[in-house]
Amino acid sequence: MLPENFKEMSLGLAHSLSRHKLKFSPEKVDIMIVHAVSLLDDLDKELNTYAMRVKEWYGWHFPELAKILPDNLSYAKIIVTLGVRTNAPETDLSEILPHEIEAAVKSAADISMGTEINEEDLNNIKLLAERVIALSEYRKQLSEYLENRMKAISPNMTELLGALVGARLIAHAGSLISLAKNPGSTIQILGAEKALFRALKTKHATPKYGLIYHASLVGQASGNNKGKIARQLAAKVALGVRTDALSEFDEDVDDETRAEDIKEARKYNADADGVAAEAEIAKPLIEEVEMEDAPADEEKVSKKEKKEKKEKKEKKDKSEKKDKKEKKKSKEPTEETESPAKTKSSKRKHDDEEEEAAPVKEKEHKKKKKKHSKE
Repeated sequence: MLPENFKEMSLGLAHSLSRHKLKFSPEKVDIMIVHAVSLLDDLDKELNTYAMRVKEWYGWHFPELAKILPDNLSYAKIIVTLGVRTNAPETDLSEILPHEIEAAVKSAADISMGTEINEEDLNNIKLLAERVIALSEYRKQLSEYLENRMKAISPNMTELLGALVGARLIAHAGSLISLAKNPGSTIQILGAEKALFRALKTKHATPKYGLIYHASLVGQASGNNKGKIARQLAAKVALGVRTDALSEFDEDVDDETRAEDIKEARKYNADADGVAAEAEIAKPLIEEVEMEDAPADEEKVSKKEKKEKKEKKEKKDKSEKKDKKEKKKSKEPTEETESPAKTKSSKRKHDDEEEEAAPVKEKEHKKKKKKHSKE
């Protein structure tokens, strides 16, 4: 084989391997969810900044409108349709606002304390308001796309957490497969890594939830039960994500077909569970044991063995108690024999002391008598 042909062959092999690794179905593309969620967060930030700028800019002309309309989208639509506040009695705002709010806007426009603006200023404000409307419409479309994609890729997690929270978990983990590899305790704390490591360093209580806090089930729980609900929900999400990421069965598939596929997988990787290949393949997946047909002799044998074990234990306990009692009794007479010996020795010492002190006392008594006689 020529070296040029060898290079071409190695290049083709590398391409085929990369294609095999990148092989996926278009319904299971989780990278689209990651990009969609990140774009949705960016759009929220931009919409908030643009809407705040529009309110501040148009507020110099009509400051009362911001208090009547807190919604950013309706505020931008009214700027586009109304223009200058002097056009309020002539314009029809019924398509944008209900009748009561429309009357409040028109009455506030008559008594407004804002300054006058030029047409050029108004045109620039309208362009920014149109930008806000376009971005809000695109955000709505993107959220619908994200929800549909989440239902296609991870329906179980979407039912438990919702499309937005589930998509943020996938984006934080990197992919659906990497999220499925995590246990429930890790899924519960995803998004709160800084608080977790800070708590471990300072030896304080660890956080109870991360991104899963924004789920509707956790939000509905009371303050004391939020941690428990988050733990249970994370455990169920871990199971749901694994079925979404790793299962390739339809809903109507029987258990027999699932068992056959599992057998084939175990043949391919027999040592995955730490069991020998032949023993693992020979065992059935589900062992049905009927207790009614079990022989009564085995039960009797097991009962006898249990009784014998209990009797042996009782005998050992009794023998140990007897030994302890005998040891105590043997110690007591020794103490009694030692005590009279001690009393005898103490008496002897006392007698010796008295004998030594007797001549001294006699001498002192004689001296006293001589003194009295002299006197």
